[in-house]
Amino acid sequence: MEPQFWHERWENQQLGFHQQQVNHFLKQHWPELNLSAGSVFVPLCGKSVDMCYLAELGHQVVGSEFSEIAVRQFFAENGLTPTIVAGELVSRYQQDNYQLLLGDFFALSADDVRDCVAFYDRASMVALPEEMRQRYARQLADILPSGCCGLVILLEYPQALLAGPAFSVSQAWLTAHMGEHFTIEQLASYDVLQENQKFVKNGVPWLQENVYRITRK
Repeated sequence: MEPQFWHERWENQQLGFHQQQVNHFLKQHWPELNLSAGSVFVPLCGKSVDMCYLAELGHQVVGSEFSEIAVRQFFAENGLTPTIVAGELVSRYQQDNYQLLLGDFFALSADDVRDCVAFYDRASMVALPEEMRQRYARQLADILPSGCCGLVILLEYPQALLAGPAFSVSQAWLTAHMGEHFTIEQLASYDVLQENQKFVKNGVPWLQENVYRITRK
C-alpha cells in the first residue's frame, strides 16, 4: 500500500476512517494513563477530532500527517490559521495547542517528539499492511522518549476473511514486534461486530476492539 493510496483517499474525500465525534474509548481510557499535562504525539493523525479532545485536556498536541489536505482541513474546520514553518522533509503547522508535522512519518526524528509524555493511536497501526506496520513499530521505538506512555486502540478479527484496511492486529503481534522496546498491557476488549456492518456482510464471525497501554521502556 503506497502513500498514493491515502493521498487519493484525501483528494476524493473518501474518509470512512474519519470519525465525526471524539472516540468514546479515548474518553473512557485516557485517564488510566495517569498523565499530567504534557505533549501528546498523534502519528498519522489525519484531521482527527480526537486531537481537539486532547488539547481540551490541557495537552500540547504533536500530530504527524503526510496529506497537506488533511492538515489544512484540520485547522480550517477548527477555525484556526496556523503559522507554517517549511522544512526540507517536514513542515510545521502551528497554532494554539497544535503542532502538525506535515511530511513522511518515517522522516521524523527523536528531536521532533522529545517533549512528548504520551502518544495516541486509534487508526494508524490498523491502517498499515504487515511490512509497513513493522516499520511503523520500529520507528516509534526509535523516536519516542523513554517512559512515553501510549493509548493504542486496535481491531482484531480473522484477517483471512476480509482484506484490510482496517487490518487485524493482535496482542501476539504487539508482543512480537514491540515487546523488546515497550511494555504492553491490555486495558479492555469490546465486541464491536454489530456496530460494523461491513464485517457482518463479509461473513466475519467476530470482531474485537482492544485497548492497550503501551509504554516505551
